[in-house]
Amino acid sequence: MLKNENMAYWCVIRNGKLLLENGGLPLCLSEQLVCSTITKRIIGYFGSLPVYWLVEESGFDDANFFNLRTLLGCDSALFALAGRAIQLAYMMQSQRFCCHCGHGMQLDTQVLAMHCSDCDSIHYPRVSPCVIVAVRKGKQLLLAQHPRHKTGMYTVIAGFIEPGETAEQCVAREVLEETGITVKNIRYFGSQPWAFPSNLMLGFTADYAGGEIKPDYEELTDAMWATAEQLPEVAPVGTIARQLIDSALMLNDDNHAH
Repeated sequence: MLKNENMAYWCVIRNGKLLLENGGLPLCLSEQLVCSTITKRIIGYFGSLPVYWLVEESGFDDANFFNLRTLLGCDSALFALAGRAIQLAYMMQSQRFCCHCGHGMQLDTQVLAMHCSDCDSIHYPRVSPCVIVAVRKGKQLLLAQHPRHKTGMYTVIAGFIEPGETAEQCVAREVLEETGITVKNIRYFGSQPWAFPSNLMLGFTADYAGGEIKPDYEELTDAMWATAEQLPEVAPVGTIARQLIDSALMLNDDNHAH
């Protein structure tokens, strides 16, 4: 019989994808994994159980590895830890060379960061801050459709914060640039780590101030005002985009499923 205190969740990464078993992270003893666990690093706890991260190059078929989005329906805390593993693997791939001296770097033995043995500098994971905003006009919500969403899904406006810009300034700029709409009463809503590949989504709500919808067709395929009664397919449950949409339209997850 397995001792529960030795059980752990495993975030095994290959080429930016996660090893999943029956749609979830493997929950097992280290010796039950068919790959080496020598390089494992603890990245947190889910409940009382440790969560380990390791980069794996052999031992499993590629068909067992899935995009992080596959886990969107799981507990948000476990999803965030899986995202941390994805971001750490991305750090190892994208920060292989020291930006100070150009020397090759390795994962540090003490902290979750890259270490340059030549100049002894430590380089932590780079996280890009983004904003995402639900803009309300009475009972209507501003939604946009992006070319990358092949299913025709609509979502709220989002974009990267530029140097020297506050998050609130970014909200107003992105909405204006992408849709031609001006906003007011910008308010912080919440945040979500978003490991695609290494972002932090800062959620906001805002009120319509003026303008007519004029989509930037280099960024969007469509933009529209929608009501709860006439809602297209929207971002999936588990995303901060969906939280913003549900909150802005005062919906719950049982009111609509897409």
